[in-house]
This record gives sequence, structure tokens and C-alpha cells, in this order.
Amino acid sequence: MTTVGVEEEFHIVDLKMRDLAPFGPRILERLPGSAFSAEAMKAMIESRTLPHTEMAALQQDLVTARTTLAAAAAEEGCGVIASGTAPLMRVEDPVRADGSRYMRIEHTYAKLFHELQVCGLHVHVGVEDRDLAARALAWINPWVPALTALTAGSPYWLGQETGYASWRTLVLNRLPSAGPAPYFASADEYDLTADALVRSGTILDRRMLYYDVRLSAHLPTLELRACDAVPDVSTAVMIAALFRALVVHACRRASTGERPPDIPGPWLRAASWRAARSGLEGTLVDPFTMVAGSAHAMVEGLIGTVGVELAEFGDLDRVRAVSDALLAAGSSARRQRTIGRRLGLTTLVEALMATTKGQRTSAFSAEPKPLG
Repeated sequence: MTTVGVEEEFHIVDLKMRDLAPFGPRILERLPGSAFSAEAMKAMIESRTLPHTEMAALQQDLVTARTTLAAAAAEEGCGVIASGTAPLMRVEDPVRADGSRYMRIEHTYAKLFHELQVCGLHVHVGVEDRDLAARALAWINPWVPALTALTAGSPYWLGQETGYASWRTLVLNRLPSAGPAPYFASADEYDLTADALVRSGTILDRRMLYYDVRLSAHLPTLELRACDAVPDVSTAVMIAALFRALVVHACRRASTGERPPDIPGPWLRAASWRAARSGLEGTLVDPFTMVAGSAHAMVEGLIGTVGVELAEFGDLDRVRAVSDALLAAGSSARRQRTIGRRLGLTTLVEALMATTKGQRTSAFSAEPKPLG
């Protein structure tokens, strides 16, 4: 059965002030290296699961990682939050991690590098045939904005509301290799593009090809990178299930030799921007037609498209339950704004920490009764 694994990025916050704390290296010393790693900024840590075939096992893996990380952070006087951006953040907060690679990235991107204090949810789905994976991107791209909307959870930047549901998307899309992937007819064509960007000095290596969905540089997987980190585990598992179904569906279509969707790049970028702006609260753009429609319709369209694959994996009920709860309660961004406006950003950080650790809170009540 097709495997799926998840990488989650977390902000590290000071338990007293609730702002960012650059203690990632110290916390990592308390953690098993096989499941956790450093990020470009010292106030971030990444966890990674094993590859799984069953969503129940993936969920348990994620819960264990979060519990372990939160405990290690507490010993350093810190907490962790899973959200696209940290609500309480100052210009001077991001501190570059040590290492020559991060120094080179900082030199290449200058001021933009210092604004990469953003956290994502990355999903890897196993695809052994790289040619098939490259061709499948064309079938996956149109549905990525719906995944962005479902996870939109970065409405704050430098302590202020941005007006966007996913400000993280706007930050990342300023990078030259970010955004929707172009059409590729083969893995060789994909690799030629990556190598040309490296030779030009635009990116340092293939790991810096930051497409919304990409061929992993070190694993036989297709990797989703378009999603904000999410506070509740159930949403992360739902996205993993949806993306696995979408990858399998896309590979099946690509393997038939069927002509892929011919969607202009500007249409895909417009759909991505709209999802980042509105989340689940406004209209999304159908990249097939460029017609605006409700987020509910786009999410239902995605689930309908991959419904056969979701049913085959036994994930359809799970995905419907969590997506219905999200559509009813609103995006994480909406719920974050509600808390921030009514109770302040300090309380918001506390709510995010609690939900990240798995504590049920009324603030993030979109999570349905756990399944499986």
C-alpha cells in the first residue's frame, strides 16, 4: 500500500513572554535525532514521522512526536506552537541557525532570509517511478489551493493582523523557486530545471526547489509543501490522507498517457494567492475555469475527485468528518483572529501551545471526535 509520512515545523516560544525563543539547538540535545532536526532559524524545530500505510498509526506517531517535543521544550522554559507564523514576533527575533549552508542561504537571499520564520506541514507520499511522479504534478497542481485553504493558519505577522489567512504563503512565494510547479514531461526535464537554477546561483542545491509540490531531493516521494503548520493533529492527518489520495489519483491519470490539464501558470498563482488571502472564509478560484466559488465547493470538488482513492485506503469517513468540521468552524486563521481580537495575542499563543500538545480547547474546537 502507498506510504505517507509527515514533517511538521514548530515555533519555539518563551513560556514567560510568549514570544520567540532561539533555543532550538538546546532543545534538540534532549531529543532523539532520528525524529527531530534543526531548521534555518534557531526558534524552530522540525519533527518527522516514519512512513505509514494506516492513518491511525500516522496519527499516533504525530502525537508522540508532539508530546516528546513539548516535554523537552518545557525543560528549557519553552513551549512549541504549530502554526504558519508566530503571533508574537519582532523584527529582531529570527536568529539564523549555525552552519555553513545556512550562512550561504542568508548571503544569497539577504533580508528575505530573515523573514523565513515560518512553519509548514509537509507530506511525503511514496512514488517509486520518478518519471511518473514528474508527470503527475500537472494533475495535482489545480487542487493545491484547496489544501492551502484547509490549513490556512498564519494571519499574524510581527504582532499585527495581515488581512491574509496564510501570510506564510506570501512570505515563501517571494522565493524564486517557490509556488506552483510548472509542467514537466519527465523526471529528466524536472532535474534539468533544478540543475539550471543551481548553476545560475538562484538556488544552492536541489533541496531549495521550493515548489508547492515537488519531487523529494532525498526520498522516492512526492512532497506537499504548500500547507501551513496546523495546531491540531486531526487536520494534519486529514491533509496527509487527502494528499495521498490525490497523488495516487494523479499517478493513475498520468500513467494512461491522458493529456494533462493545461492550466496557465498565472491561473495557478492566482488560485494560490486567493487561497492564502481568504482561507475557508471567502471565495476560492477554480484554476480550471478561473471562476470564483465557495471554499466549500472547492473542498467538496477535491474530495469528490479523489473519493475512489480515499475509499480504497479507508480514509473517506475520516476526511469528511474533519473537513466538515473545518468548514463549519472556519479556518485556523479565523479562530486565531477571534482569540487575538477578544483576548489578546498572549492568550492566543497559550491556546496554540495547548492545542499543539493535544489538549482540547474551545478555541480550536473544529477538531471532531478522533477517528481510528
